[in-house]
Amino acid sequence: MKPRLNVVPRQVEFGDTVPAALGSSGGALPDVAWEPPLPGQRRALGSWNEYMALASRVVGRFHGHFALRHFDYEHPVRLQPGTPRRLKRAYVTPVAYTEWGAADAPVLLCCGGVANVAMRFHYLASDLADRWRVVCMDWLGRGRSGWLAAEEDYSLATYAEQLRQMIRHLAGEPGPGAAGGPAGPAGRARRGVGGGRGVTVLGSSMGGSAAIELIAREPKLVERLILNDVGPHIPARRRRRRAEAIARHYVFRDPAELLRRVGASNKNDGPVSDDIRFNLSFHQTRWSDEESGRVYRHDVRAMQAYRRGSRQSVVQWAEWQHVRCPVLLIHGMQSDALLPPTLERMRRGKAVTVMHVPDTGHTPLLADRNQIGFIRQWLAGEIPAGEEWSVLHAPARDPYPGSPIPFAPASALR
Repeated sequence: MKPRLNVVPRQVEFGDTVPAALGSSGGALPDVAWEPPLPGQRRALGSWNEYMALASRVVGRFHGHFALRHFDYEHPVRLQPGTPRRLKRAYVTPVAYTEWGAADAPVLLCCGGVANVAMRFHYLASDLADRWRVVCMDWLGRGRSGWLAAEEDYSLATYAEQLRQMIRHLAGEPGPGAAGGPAGPAGRARRGVGGGRGVTVLGSSMGGSAAIELIAREPKLVERLILNDVGPHIPARRRRRRAEAIARHYVFRDPAELLRRVGASNKNDGPVSDDIRFNLSFHQTRWSDEESGRVYRHDVRAMQAYRRGSRQSVVQWAEWQHVRCPVLLIHGMQSDALLPPTLERMRRGKAVTVMHVPDTGHTPLLADRNQIGFIRQWLAGEIPAGEEWSVLHAPARDPYPGSPIPFAPASALR
């Protein structure tokens, strides 16, 4: 019998949807093509000059609030399955990450999904940087991180290893290189995990799968875990549909084409504003002189590797048994990746705290101030383990709240 989710229609006067009981027999399967209406006129951009003018405003909101850093990831021989034995050797490639907040604050490490970039978490990091050291990482082959030598090197085991090395780097342990900060004890202390506390990992989709994989192997590395709409089971049907959309090389010749594509691929983001979506589309793409348009800022081989693996469901129930740290599970109520039976099984024998996000599908963007407010409370230990609730949508943010500069400098727009 197919799992079903009963959804109560949106109540406009309250600005929210009232969630029905999970796993009820009534209702229909989530409509993955549905998108809630958003008040206001969609922006029409006729040229790349207009696009960059808007980018300077949106990106300028965060300019100077974070540092862009790198560390050297060493890719081990054991994770090079397709490389001939005579060519196998460990090699180094840079991993990019943004860093917000005080160096001695407790660490929140954010990892996105298969096609995400670190800049996706700008709104979350900006809101939490007053009390936490928020680190947002680009996966290998995405964003500003380096690429791997072979398509077969991109795997869930590789991402778990990248996450492990990232945490070790934040703890101040020396790696194969010194990128991202000064060398020596002083530099390592500046980067070290604040006050000897452990790391809290926030993983969206693939980021959550990598975190579960890592915790099963080295549970002491992660003190707390936030899973953004992901569990130990992701259906193959959902993975194949996603893979078909991303495992291609796209060239966007004009802004309208880019914004249409991003809008279509993010239909389940919920009622987020144009500015939040624009921030995502801008950082996920870059200008290509060779293509005379904007292209995705990732290695298409990483997407093709995901397509190859999408023939099978993700099944991590054995690894999930080893996850004993506190867990906050964020559930998009229109999600086709985190289904009610998975959610119910995750809570058996574990005090998993659950936050349901109405009107939203797979991996909420976490730019909503109410969602971030609850994450803040959970991080501060103000929400008892095992609690379950749904969150109202916050009013739209001011697009440029008191921005000290009307336009970001060219260095911030690369």
